[in-house]
Amino acid sequence: MYYIILAFCYGISILPLWLLYLISDGLCFLVYNVLGYRRKVVLDNLRQAFPGKPEAEIRQLAKKFYRNLTDMMVETIKLLTMSRRSLVKRFDCDLSVLHQLYAQGKSCQLHLGHNFNWEWANLFCMQGVPYPFLVVFMPITNKAVNRMFIHFREKFGTKLIPANDMRNGMAPWVGKQYLLALVADQNPGNPRRSYWFPFLNRMTAFYKGPEMNARRFNIPVVFAHIKKVKRGYYKATLTLAFEEPRREPEGRITEAFVQYLEKRILEQPETWVWSHRRWKHEYHPQEDDLRPGEEEVS
Repeated sequence: MYYIILAFCYGISILPLWLLYLISDGLCFLVYNVLGYRRKVVLDNLRQAFPGKPEAEIRQLAKKFYRNLTDMMVETIKLLTMSRRSLVKRFDCDLSVLHQLYAQGKSCQLHLGHNFNWEWANLFCMQGVPYPFLVVFMPITNKAVNRMFIHFREKFGTKLIPANDMRNGMAPWVGKQYLLALVADQNPGNPRRSYWFPFLNRMTAFYKGPEMNARRFNIPVVFAHIKKVKRGYYKATLTLAFEEPRREPEGRITEAFVQYLEKRILEQPETWVWSHRRWKHEYHPQEDDLRPGEEEVS
């Protein structure tokens, strides 16, 4: 099954991007209007995040999101045959802060959200930094699809660390310099072992792991954001947020990231993944208040 899927994707990948975007337009109509893929989740999330927007604007924003979602799908498939030269033309980022940290002999944690197109960002960053580039990912249940995504993401040398086995995945890198990328807006499985902060008009749970790891090993934290300049073109921004995390009180690094992420989302909301069931957990103050030192990831 893996080879069948891979062969099919390769056949699509050789098509020029202008034709792939026509396919994306058709997929967008199918996914939003016919299949209604998670449409209720998307609309409910947008209504909660933008209570002042009229319904017509909410639905227009949803349609823009679905177009970006299907663009992401075809752009990811394009990676199978996309050259480094073509990627650099379409994705831009000043990586100097990472080079500076590397020259100082420091590792680095990169915290970012689910903004399109993180797959292109992965490969761009890999070929532009001196670090071994480690990316934490959540394995996909379907083994064939999971294997295909690993193939996409490791094309230029990225090392993937499964989120459900961080301890073993990070073991070979202890004592070495590395750049660790974490998509830090995932919905945590255990709300009672989470940090809770206001985010897009509701209390929201965030994993403790990224912050606890940075503070434990005093690894500088860089916040990253991807902006869609126009169709097929992206620009990422890197900001050194915390150079010495151990000096920060517990919860401060996560809180700063939440505020940073929300600001970036509000600037270009159609490029964030609204189809995630991000708010499955309800906030119960007496049970879910931040509890220092409950969880660490090594």
